[in-house]
Amino acid sequence: MLDPRLELADLHIHVGAAVAPHILWSIAHEQGLKLPVSTFWEFRDLVTARSDTVSSLGDYLAILHQWTEKIQSSPLAIERSVYEIIGKEFRSSFVTLIELRFNPMKRNLGGERDLDHIIHAALRGMDRACLEYGVRAGLIFCLAREFPFALNEILVKKAVKYRSRGVIGIDLAGPEVHTLELGGEVEGYRDLFARARAAGLGTTVHTGETSYTSAAGVLAVLDKLAPTRIGHGVAAAASPEAVRKLAEAGCVLEICPSSNLRTHAVADLQELGNALRVFDEAGVRFTINTDGPYLLNTHLRHELEMLIDARILTEAQIERCVATAHAATFLR
Repeated sequence: MLDPRLELADLHIHVGAAVAPHILWSIAHEQGLKLPVSTFWEFRDLVTARSDTVSSLGDYLAILHQWTEKIQSSPLAIERSVYEIIGKEFRSSFVTLIELRFNPMKRNLGGERDLDHIIHAALRGMDRACLEYGVRAGLIFCLAREFPFALNEILVKKAVKYRSRGVIGIDLAGPEVHTLELGGEVEGYRDLFARARAAGLGTTVHTGETSYTSAAGVLAVLDKLAPTRIGHGVAAAASPEAVRKLAEAGCVLEICPSSNLRTHAVADLQELGNALRVFDEAGVRFTINTDGPYLLNTHLRHELEMLIDARILTEAQIERCVATAHAATFLR
């Protein structure tokens, strides 16, 4: 049993997957959104990644793109969402350091809402929660693989603009295409990430979270974008080359156990345990995170205790993961 006084850190948590269904239900009604269900219980099932409805990363992302992100698409909605997430994570798991990530452009209804208003609202929600609960928090802007380069460049410019207000990093998220070649725009993305780092922003990339990308995506990301952290990355364990390069680069993995189990990035806890042992023995540092607490019906302390109960990690190793998270945070 983990020490309840242990202050936890969650470095990989999506705003679109972390708001309680009853809060989303309330926001949807406040905004007058027409929903495909008539009762709260049906709505709860709609926005939860249940084992009978989600069996892949595509299924998982569909819930975000079709419903939760749409419901959060206004300044008031994103402010309340960020505020509620930070408070809930503190109360449920004693998370005192949290990095929330989201794509502001997926909250402005294709340009109907002003992007800066969305960002300011998210920062207000974060500031309120930090003041009330005494936690440290920051926002990471997710670039989208499905976006044209020009839109992602705008997101990086906004991240740099709001660096002094609480935006702490950029991410690249969304389904990977083959080995993340990024087509003829790879040099542009390399430059975007370099510009973000030069401005003092942290860099992380979603990769190695599906069986079809395997370790190839991780190798491509390390070579082309050189992030300081990688979101998920669990597939790299199958490649000695990827494991070696992760260790050499000092790149920290943001492991999300329940998420990887639900999307079948790993077959079961045993496969996850094997991957974490490979990383540990090779000197690849990793953290344990939630990805989407309410979408997956979990919280950070549950994730950690699940690994202890399955004898995947010891309490001492968990404490080391927590220390790694505090050291690897983009918050300064």
